[in-house]
Amino acid sequence: HVQLVESGGGSVQAGGSLRLSCGASGYLHTCVAWFRQAPGKMREAVATLNTNSGRTDYANSVKGRFTISQDTAKNTVYLQMNTLKPEDTDMYYCAAIAPTRPGWTECPLQQAAYNTWGQGTQVTVS
Repeated sequence: HVQLVESGGGSVQAGGSLRLSCGASGYLHTCVAWFRQAPGKMREAVATLNTNSGRTDYANSVKGRFTISQDTAKNTVYLQMNTLKPEDTDMYYCAAIAPTRPGWTECPLQQAAYNTWGQGTQVTVS
């Protein structure tokens, strides 16, 4: 099973930027996604990336502000977050679908589709 390790969270003022990193052991699976969750709330998808086709999908709330990307050589997926708002404050999780799905051209936004998770990294916007 792939292991995922997130980093890059922290505290930032509204309007600022952060870049989250998700390092994968071995290789990047076809579908990698970022989710976020606040205490007492459902975990929601922020962005998905198909590492084969390059297709990306975003939650409406982050479109135009967040960008998901990959560095295949480093087995790492990034989430660049710009123009951060207080409502972006959450624990952010990286997730993947294992085993990898080489025939897929897009990736689901549903949490239930993902079976491999990192430990999370906190983002606080004030």
